[in-house]
Amino acid sequence: MAIDGIVLNKISTELSELCPFKINKINHLSDSEILLTCKSSREKFQLLISCHSVYNRLQITAHEYRLPSEPTAFVMLLRKHIEDATVVKIAQAGLDRIVQFDLRLRNDLGDSITMTLYIELMGKYANVILVDHDNRIVDALKRIPPFENNRRTITPTAQYIPIDAHDKKDPFKDFSMDTHLSVAAQFHGFSPLLGREIEHRLLNSSFESIMKEVKSSTKIYIYDHDFHVIPLTHLGTEPKVMELMEGLDEIHHRKEENERIKQHTGDLIRFINKEIKKNESKLIKLQEALVEAYDCDKYRILGDHLIAYGSLVKKGMKQIEVPNFETDEPMMIPLDEKQDLKGNIRKLFQKYTKGKKGQEHIAHQIELTENEIEYFKILFDQIAYATLPDALEIRQELSEKGYLKAITDKRRKKAAPAYNHLTLDNGIQIYYGKNNLQNDLITFKLAKRNDVFVHVKDFHGAHVIIQHDEPDETTLRSAAQIALYYSKARNSGTVGINYTPIHQVKKIPSANLGLVSLGHYKTIYIDPDEILLKKLLGDKYL
Repeated sequence: MAIDGIVLNKISTELSELCPFKINKINHLSDSEILLTCKSSREKFQLLISCHSVYNRLQITAHEYRLPSEPTAFVMLLRKHIEDATVVKIAQAGLDRIVQFDLRLRNDLGDSITMTLYIELMGKYANVILVDHDNRIVDALKRIPPFENNRRTITPTAQYIPIDAHDKKDPFKDFSMDTHLSVAAQFHGFSPLLGREIEHRLLNSSFESIMKEVKSSTKIYIYDHDFHVIPLTHLGTEPKVMELMEGLDEIHHRKEENERIKQHTGDLIRFINKEIKKNESKLIKLQEALVEAYDCDKYRILGDHLIAYGSLVKKGMKQIEVPNFETDEPMMIPLDEKQDLKGNIRKLFQKYTKGKKGQEHIAHQIELTENEIEYFKILFDQIAYATLPDALEIRQELSEKGYLKAITDKRRKKAAPAYNHLTLDNGIQIYYGKNNLQNDLITFKLAKRNDVFVHVKDFHGAHVIIQHDEPDETTLRSAAQIALYYSKARNSGTVGINYTPIHQVKKIPSANLGLVSLGHYKTIYIDPDEILLKKLLGDKYL
């Protein structure tokens, strides 16, 4: 769900406490997201503005993001006008989903001027609009020309017109209620979800006491598909309780990460799915062709019989019935009416020869096609838990193999795969890869001969390296949990985990990247341990 005016009130209140603060850097994460790197007198922080049609919001984020190499035109304009500006005041327009940033900055002549940044979080109409001191629009993330909306034009030089406020009561000041109307219809800032919660609570509490709880809340209560700043008791389930900004990261980060992956990689999931279906269809046809090829001996038999009974064949015949050499039963030989005897005999033996030679070729093609299906299924599993950098590396791998057109960026040198690592409490380092490029790097370039290789048994998944030749059981099980989490078996019950020294791990000749064979290995069996995984992976645990 999107945030409502009440949630935005809590966000804007928390942000206003940081004022004044300076905007140091301006970047975009996707076509609908802007990231401001800011510094107040107390701290540095990242301010995320999302104008996504569903996940639009304003929040402080603790996540690290991969920034696109090419800024958008709107980001370039913001850099020109408000980079190094000071945000002196943040205010919400009543309880509407509109927040106003008052900015103080200096122009090219060094004179102090003011500008305003309006952040409108109105669902699919969400927008960021920069306005000058004369209330003229400098530009907006989403322009709205007059032919789309003649009452409220959003284009450069147009007058900024505020959105009309609804004629509703302020729930923090006016507690009177009309029992004939829904709560959401009477008060500003209420989403239907919060309205249902208020109506549920009114059976046992007063409206005033509920609003006091809303006003004093500093937490966010997260349910499977819903969230708010007070517990949603009408849902009847236990929430996950977090600090406001941390909770917004928890709710939205993975959802919008998937959107960024689509924007920056050309929707890898769709491409990978298409390749799997294409090769599965090809495999069925090849298997049918192989059955036909193995049955080619029938054409040799038909040819032999046609030679023996050739004197009975007349041009123009479509078939001829002759006795079988072995059983003396009647045998029907199909004929090409346009061919003479020699031509029909030649066609039968050509089919026999083609089938005989084709058996090995078709079998090889089946093996290649099965490998392709396996390869793309591995990529499909990897993209399920990929971050944007992981997904870009998967796309890089596909472009290097010729499946996709390469994305060239002359300004950015080709970087080594960004493998992951962590240090356990005992000081032992663990490395793990989340795609084929990372797996190949840590297994065959980073790991030492006696380091321990860990991988989930019988499933696709991450390569995990323990930088120790004799890890204790706690270390081994920690690595096993990571291998299980970044695998197709992550939601399974008890799963086997193989482990062996690195020198027992070999690349499979001519196999796709990431596929390996193990020599001697041992197996342990584990169940997913959510508490341990949260401790090991931190904010990487989703």
